[in-house]
Amino acid sequence: MRCFLRRSLTLAIFLLVFLLVINLVSWPREDPEMKEIQQWAQDLGMYQLHADWNRQSLQQLSNATNFLNVSYRSLAGTPPTQKRFLTVGLCSVKRKRGNYLLETLKSVFEQSTQEELREMVVVVHLADPDENWNAQVVEKITKRFARQLLLGHLLVVHAPFEYYPPLEGLKRNFNDAEDRVQFRSKQNVDYAYLMNFAANLSTYYLMIEDDVHCSKSFFRTIRNRLVSLEGSYWVTVEFSKLGYIGKLYHSSDLPRLAQFLLLFYQEMPCDWLFVHFRLLLTQKEVIRFKPSLFQHMGHFSSFQGTANRLKDEDFEEDLSRFPDNPPADMVTDIVTFENYLPNKAYSNMADYFWGKAPSAGNTFTIVFKKAAHISRIQIHTGSEQRPGDYLRAGLVELGTQKDKLQCVTYVPVGHFEHGDFDGQNLESSTASAPECVRITVTKSQAEWLIISSINIWLKPGPQ
Repeated sequence: MRCFLRRSLTLAIFLLVFLLVINLVSWPREDPEMKEIQQWAQDLGMYQLHADWNRQSLQQLSNATNFLNVSYRSLAGTPPTQKRFLTVGLCSVKRKRGNYLLETLKSVFEQSTQEELREMVVVVHLADPDENWNAQVVEKITKRFARQLLLGHLLVVHAPFEYYPPLEGLKRNFNDAEDRVQFRSKQNVDYAYLMNFAANLSTYYLMIEDDVHCSKSFFRTIRNRLVSLEGSYWVTVEFSKLGYIGKLYHSSDLPRLAQFLLLFYQEMPCDWLFVHFRLLLTQKEVIRFKPSLFQHMGHFSSFQGTANRLKDEDFEEDLSRFPDNPPADMVTDIVTFENYLPNKAYSNMADYFWGKAPSAGNTFTIVFKKAAHISRIQIHTGSEQRPGDYLRAGLVELGTQKDKLQCVTYVPVGHFEHGDFDGQNLESSTASAPECVRITVTKSQAEWLIISSINIWLKPGPQ
């Protein structure tokens, strides 16, 4: 087995180096008619899941995503037959104090609509070598989340310990105690095998921990944020500032990220390795959205049960008071400075659009992917670092009759005051739902222009 592991790691090293070279060279509610069927399936599934399952040999999962040649054991659920939009992945091990896995799963499912769940799959890697503990957890999961398992929203898997590299006699980096080094090294491998399994399940992969609480409608928020990043290169997008909670990846990057974690598994903690991976794939800057969508809720660490009350101050449980910013394209004829692109004013990141001195008649237009019933628009220009780069004189208009990346007809809804605009009760401003929001410069200025944020709220109800 050690020889097999050595060959696997050698192959991983070769593939990783090759992939990095390539990158560096190229751098510049369910339906009513289904209720009876689903109830029958749930009853049958529960019977099969509980029938003398302690003596049942768990079948190996044949999965096309198995780039690391690991034979996974399927503990509950089956992979989706069609590729989903998002995989939510987490590992869980036995803790000395407290266990939050079931509450984490409850939060993921309760904070998602049925429509969102059809585009999502949650993968739990039970990574503890104690198979009795794994079996107990699976039984609890199948009792509490039978419906999610049967509908393909939840998978529980296990990578047998025989596939793990050595976890004894490891490097003592950072003056960590031996047991700490062993814990964090095994955690790197846990995540590598989880990512390897999830690589082909969806378009995007979201990393969380087994002790987090989710914001309401986190799925919709992630999708909207991704739209705002269209056309931009990114490796990691962060929806929490804590450790490896709320980190989003392209699923196509998971095989090499898994190989990377395995290659350097004993060197440093996985959250540090994630940063190095991002940098190696040439994303220099952190892309983190606010507010945070995930909150750490555990009181005790999975390492020796030590107290851990770490909290994300940017977390928001209810995002309803925050802007909706429906998917849109940004169009401007203001000369953009370097990489301060127009979409950054709309993305809720700690970044902004920065353009050279605008002239009267210049415009900055938000063109929605589909018509939006707007109730409020709030725009801020200038910044704390450059307060002088604000819009001296400007008009905000709502547009209809979209033709490609522009609207034909516009209705004015207000002017900027001291560089800011806050228009409310806009629901009846246009005869039909607006398809564009346009900022028009009404007076030339010598100063450059920063648009630090554009926030749009939609009228409650279906759009």
